[in-house]
This record gives sequence, C-alpha cells and structure tokens, in this order.
Amino acid sequence: MDIITLAHGSGGEETNQLIEDIFIRYFNTKELKEQNDSAILNELNGKIAVTTDSFVVNPIFFKGGDIGKLSICGTVNDLSVSGATPLYITVGFIIEEGFEIDDLKKIVKSMAITAKEAKVKIVAGDTKVVEKGRGDKLYINTTGIGVIENYGYILKGSNIEVGDKIILSGTIGEHGMCIINEREKLGIQSNIVSDCAPLNTLTEEILKCTKKIRIMRDPTRGGLANTLNELVNISEKSMKIYKKDIPITDEVRNFCDLLGFDPLYVANEGKLICIVSKNEVEKVLKVMKSNILGKNSAIIGEVIKDDKKNLYIENALGSTKILKMAQGELLPRIC
Repeated sequence: MDIITLAHGSGGEETNQLIEDIFIRYFNTKELKEQNDSAILNELNGKIAVTTDSFVVNPIFFKGGDIGKLSICGTVNDLSVSGATPLYITVGFIIEEGFEIDDLKKIVKSMAITAKEAKVKIVAGDTKVVEKGRGDKLYINTTGIGVIENYGYILKGSNIEVGDKIILSGTIGEHGMCIINEREKLGIQSNIVSDCAPLNTLTEEILKCTKKIRIMRDPTRGGLANTLNELVNISEKSMKIYKKDIPITDEVRNFCDLLGFDPLYVANEGKLICIVSKNEVEKVLKVMKSNILGKNSAIIGEVIKDDKKNLYIENALGSTKILKMAQGELLPRIC
C-alpha cells in the first residue's frame, strides 16, 4: 500500500512525482502543465468575483460525494449565487503523513470530473504534508475566480424589498444527515445521499429570465434558518416562511426527529435560496423547476412589513414564532 510520506512535501523528487502522477494527470490544464509559480489568466471582461473556502469534512468519502467534489461544488456555488460565472479555481492540499495515495487519486479524480461538469479550470495548487497526528487525513483550501458580466446588476441584500418572495430550490437537510449518519456509524439503514452539486447552470438560467432577482444564497452551514437570518440582518427587513411549503423528504424529517435535529438548521450543499420580486416569482419558479437541480423548487415565504427585523415561521395551524440564529455548532465538520 502506497502512502503519503513527509518526503512528498519536501519539494524534491517525491513532490515532483506526486504533482506529475496525480495533480497534473487528472486536472490536466495548460496552466498546471506549465508548472509556473503562478498561473497567468486571460483578461476578464466584467466585474471580478473572488471567493475562498476551506474543507475539513469528516468522513472524507460519503454517499453522493467526497471532500474533493465538495471543495469544487462549494467554491463554484459561492461564486454562482453571487451572480458570477465561475471560471478558475486554485486548490491547496494539507495531507497527513500516512494518507493512502489511492485515496488521494480518487479525490483528485473526483475534483477533475466535477470541475469539468461545472466548466471551470483548476489553474494553480499547492501541497503540504504534516506529521501523522498533526492533521486528520486531508484538508483542502480553494480560491475561486469568476466574472459578473452585467455591470449595473449586482445581487445584494440592500436590493430586497417588502413583498418580495422567497424561493427554495429543493429539499433540505440531505447533506448534513448523510454526513452525521456515516461519521457516527449509527447503523441506521438510510437512503439519504448528500445533495452536493454545482449550481452554476441553475443560477445562470435564473439570472437570464429576469432582472428582478434581489439576492441568492446557498444554505450550507447553519442551513435554511441561519441563512435567512443573515439576509434579514443584511437587508434590515423581516421575513416570514411557511412550514407547510418547505420541501423536506420524509426520510430526512424522520432522521432529524430521531436524532433531535431541526432540518431548518441542517447543512445543504446543492440548494439555493432566491429572493425575487413578487411580480416575477412565477416566471422564476417555472425556470427553476425545469432544471434538474431545481425540480423540487417551492415558494416558501416572503419579505414582510415589520420593523422588528425578525425571521418568522408559520405552522399549518396559522400560529407564528420567531426563528433565531442557531448558537453553537450543531454539526461540526460537515463541509
């Protein structure tokens, strides 16, 4: 069994072999093949969007993906919901001594496949190896670069107006429940699969259909409730969502009930929230439902006239309560 050694991070022959045999082989981009200290990119037309993220998920392999796929999807999605077209990604690997090289190959190959699906290029990278016991198998850091071609149309919280509608692109909670089941080896028979997916085709179609999109967000850590609370704080406007309209599968709901989690606070990695003018909401919903990643989209709420700056949820009986921002870490290391 071949494993990562400290020599793979030394900058010598072993490092070069790792770069040639794995990273350049699978990522296979011109910029990486040149092996310069920096990638020289083509001139970009439009406003440039940049995001950075780090991925420490445990376990690193899970139903529906792995840490590599997750790193590309997470970076692509952060750019996409900002209204940008993702173009380039850099990746940094921190690998623990003793990590199996075959597992590294699987992860890098998964990243390459996902990048190709999302039509982004991996153009630069770095590898560091830490002593056994000083890491946990593998961490990945990324930087994503995209372009917003339409100057004058930037998605931001200050765009939000009273009366705007809130659309959710599909069922929630799959990623978080998938990770916790596999990490804790609960032995519960489950068909829950992570929803990890790149959203840029969906966001592109949304932005093409109207200029009345106020803002988009992907509800990752903290889930739907925390993300909407962030938007309430940014916009300084209250919002109300309706429990009966929020798409949740029976299996996720049952799993959350069993473990004591609220699915509204559980992480997702392939869903988005879209706040749109009430006059355009049906058009946007139709477009989203026509995309496989938005087939279960639903209007789940609205921006309301209320000076208390709260997020409310109304249950099936018509009673309303405030949904607060979660405190503490409900599910650590889910992304």
